[in-house]
Amino acid sequence: MRSLSSTKPKDKKMNLKKITPEFSTTGQITPDQVKDLAAAGFKSIVCARPDQEDVGQPAFAEVAKAAEAAGLQIAHIPVSGILGEGQIIRFHDAWNNLPKPMLSYCRSGMRAGSLFATL
Repeated sequence: MRSLSSTKPKDKKMNLKKITPEFSTTGQITPDQVKDLAAAGFKSIVCARPDQEDVGQPAFAEVAKAAEAAGLQIAHIPVSGILGEGQIIRFHDAWNNLPKPMLSYCRSGMRAGSLFATL
């Protein structure tokens, strides 16, 4: 997989953290960055961030549209606060059914990583 740690579309740097060969996390991504993620070898994306958490944050629908155009599968499992049973079940379902390698994102990558830690 090509490294994207220095990718800076629109002056926004992605800080990818490879947890396993099949799973990485990062902070918020933009629709413009999705093509680079596909080129780097990612096959699916999980968004762990609720819409409208921050002013100016791209909506999930915008990222999803870019992901689908790039041939990536995508799931929205918003986490606000501590993980709930429903979010854990939905992540396990995504993990079992979406192609790998998978990238999961939120504001900082922490909630995305927390979902993976439930496996």
